[in-house]
Order: sequence, then structure tokens, then C-alpha cells
Amino acid sequence: MKRNIVIAVVTAAALVGGGTATALAVSGDDAPTTRATDTRAADDGRDDDARDDDRDDDGARDRDDDAQAVPSDVTAADAVAAALKHTPGTAVSAELDDGDDGGEAAWEVDVLAGGDTWHSVRVDPATGKVLGAHEDDEDDADEVRAALKGASVTAEEAAKAAAAEGTVVSVDLDDDGDQGWEAETRTSGGDERDWRVDPASGKVTADRDDSGDDGDDD
Repeated sequence: MKRNIVIAVVTAAALVGGGTATALAVSGDDAPTTRATDTRAADDGRDDDARDDDRDDDGARDRDDDAQAVPSDVTAADAVAAALKHTPGTAVSAELDDGDDGGEAAWEVDVLAGGDTWHSVRVDPATGKVLGAHEDDEDDADEVRAALKGASVTAEEAAKAAAAEGTVVSVDLDDDGDQGWEAETRTSGGDERDWRVDPASGKVTADRDDSGDDGDDD
């Protein structure tokens, strides 16, 4: 009778405690010797480890996201040179697409070839390799050629000149208004500035319309 009571008590302890209780010895009317193993602690430890792993994974993902930010190892001038080697003509603009919209990061270089044919050439910002090119249907070739008339500074040279002010992320021919080359630079802190590059002399001056101009207000 006592043996049945002991077994019932051990079973109840296992159910209430959420663990596993094992009767080691039952002899006659003596009270049994038991050893209870609580599996919750082990389970909790595994859960903590899993949560730690999740946190580690999240941290790794955060670091990977940070690594996706472009700085470009290939300069604007390098991208223009690579594009022209692939598609001969006159480079009119180069802009760094950093892939913020989910696309592939690349330099996009517009080239005006013979016969007034426009080409858009994509250049890898890490290797300088041409990723692809296609024809565009732009119709402003006459305006561009007029703006380039008498200019001795190329897009590549304008990009090199503007690089003295920061990392060039775009260079573009202004075929309206003042004409000449427009360049945008970005500092390591993310500040952006606009510059103008004289198409004849290559002199770089701050764009007077740039909101970052430090000039005094009258």
C-alpha cells in the first residue's frame, strides 16, 4: 500500500514540476530514493542560446546592411574612361547610382556617339568593368554639341578637377544657361556640394545656386 502511495507522489511531482522524476529504488515498506531532473532549466538555457543566436544574426545583418553603402572605389573620371573605351564618343555626364532603390549600384555614363546616337553605359563602381550599355532616344544632341563647341575640358578632366573638393558623385554638362560642367561632391560625413568647372580653363568654383554656399547674406 505504501509503495503505491509513493509511486503516486513521485508521478504527481513530475507532472506539477514540469520535469522528469525517476524512482531509483523501492524496497519493502522503506521510503523510495528518488532523483528528479528538471528539464525546464535545460530548455530555458537552449531558449536563451537561441535568442542570443537571433541577436547575433540581427547584428550580422546590420553589419551587412552597413557594408552595402557605396563608397565607390572607381572614380567618376575612371568610370568615364571605361565607358568611352567600351563605347567611343563624347561623355556628357556620369552619375553614381548607389542602388538605394534596390537596384545594382553602378556608374551611369551618357555618351553621345557619331550620328547623334546616345548610349547609356553602366560601369561597376568596385571594379571599373562595364556592366552593360544600351541606346537612348534623347533628342538634344544639337544643344549638347553647341555647348561643347570651343570647350577644351572633357567630362573626365572636369571630374578630376572637381575631385580636389571631395568625392565626385556626378558630373554633367550644362547645355543651358551658363553652360560648362557641373559637378557634385560628397564628403565622408555625407555633406554634398555643387561646383562649376569652366569648360575652357578647368577652373573649379562653388555653384552660386548651391544651398551649401558659405557666402555672407546681404
